Amino acid sequence: MEMELQETTMITAHAESSPTQIENGPNKVDAGLLPRDHYKNRLPLWRYELRQLLLPLVRWETPYLAWMQEHCRTPFLDSYFALTANLGTHTFFMIMLPLMFWFGYTSLGRGVVHVLASGVFFSGFLKDLFCLPRPLSPPLHRITMSGSAALEYGFPSTHSTNAVSVALYGLLYLHSKPDIPINARIGTYILATVYTFSIIFGRLYCGMHGFLDVIVGIFLGAWLALMQWFLRDTFDHYVYGESFIPILIILVCIIVLVRIHPEPADACPCFDDGVAFAAVIGGVEIGNWHFAKTQWSWSEPVVGTVPYSFEQLGLAKTVARVVLGILVIFLWREVSKPFFHFILPPVYRFIGRIGLLLPRRHFTSASEYKKVPRLPDDTLPSLSEIPSLMRSVRGARSDSVGPQSAADAYETLAYREKRRRESQVSAAGPSNFDKYEQEMGTGYVDTSALIRGNHDLEALEEKSDNEEDEREVFKIIEPFKPRVRYDVEVVTKLVVYAGIAWWAVDGIPIIFELIGLGLGPQRQESR
Repeated sequence: MEMELQETTMITAHAESSPTQIENGPNKVDAGLLPRDHYKNRLPLWRYELRQLLLPLVRWETPYLAWMQEHCRTPFLDSYFALTANLGTHTFFMIMLPLMFWFGYTSLGRGVVHVLASGVFFSGFLKDLFCLPRPLSPPLHRITMSGSAALEYGFPSTHSTNAVSVALYGLLYLHSKPDIPINARIGTYILATVYTFSIIFGRLYCGMHGFLDVIVGIFLGAWLALMQWFLRDTFDHYVYGESFIPILIILVCIIVLVRIHPEPADACPCFDDGVAFAAVIGGVEIGNWHFAKTQWSWSEPVVGTVPYSFEQLGLAKTVARVVLGILVIFLWREVSKPFFHFILPPVYRFIGRIGLLLPRRHFTSASEYKKVPRLPDDTLPSLSEIPSLMRSVRGARSDSVGPQSAADAYETLAYREKRRRESQVSAAGPSNFDKYEQEMGTGYVDTSALIRGNHDLEALEEKSDNEEDEREVFKIIEPFKPRVRYDVEVVTKLVVYAGIAWWAVDGIPIIFELIGLGLGPQRQESR
């Protein structure tokens, strides 16, 4: 424990904030609203009861996670698990997925897009549905390279869902290719195992998720991978025929799913990610359907395959395809996002005046702003953001203790009340898991109290039993407050990310053929 306390970035909350700051901020605490009633007043009764049913399990597992973290931590593992977490992020997959299509692995790429996008959407759907917090910090340390990760709810783990779905689908694909050499097959199995373990255990090690989060994430990822694998041929036969009607049905389903995405109680960015990846599926289906009708498409091994042969193109053209393709994607994002942010606010204001808008909580209405400022994008960074992203990947990681989001803050306050009501502080002083339980709900680690024992912990509880609790905890999360979100961002994300997917599977492969980086217009019978 001493080593952990020395290495920790301590977050304290001695400075006071005015009532106006607390009441008017994005993470406001309504006057007279007790922490335990925050979710009761913001969620439908059935969702609130489901949340209350699972919340004790989240609280129960926290001390065990803290014990495991304390006894496993080393500087090397801190860096390793913080770094490998980037391999389960949306940004990583958004950059890597197009390569599968450009190198002719259309079936694999299409399947990975489906499992990944559905995993991001449905895990985010469940997060906003249940609004369950991450395990409490303290006692856990949050080790991460992402400034926005802690703003999301904890249940289930999207990283775990992504890792399992992609790895399992990849292994099923590998198993279906008996001509692959045994050494390559074994190496891929080992790589998939290390990758999956690093992501899943890393979520626990880094204090970002609990056992319940990763277990449900694992099952969700496995289910999505198996569904995609066994239904892939049926889906392709239905979608990539001559009629465009199946594509229209998919687009309508995507819009409906986006519209019924649950409203979270707090400003959780899960909805933004879900919208982006739902749009990716729509763009991929439109692009694949159209490219399959062009003269450049291969029909083998699956319909709509992008022609590629290293023997015919060589290294220089292969590298040129990758560089050009990525530049086109980033250029589309750079141009399209500000364009739609410019033209959509007046449209939204007009629709709002005639009463047809269906606003979402935590999104600022177009009637309240004149223009949308330049905004960061956690799913796919802009060209100007790439240097800072690369610097963070080279080793910058944070090790924080204390609430980082509104969900963290309300859980901290609610757990304090629970301890006061039930008098859960042990009279025997810190021992085994008791010391971790005594840190839960403090909002910050009081090391002197841990050393001096139960008497000072009781004093800490008495200090917390007043209206300064809310000021203290919400002061802590001020550096982590989510940015302002604008209503036009929803439609903008749908169009921009559908466009990214379309460019990847249709527009860019056609550009390859037109400028001499393809294999020509003739169709091929086999790879």
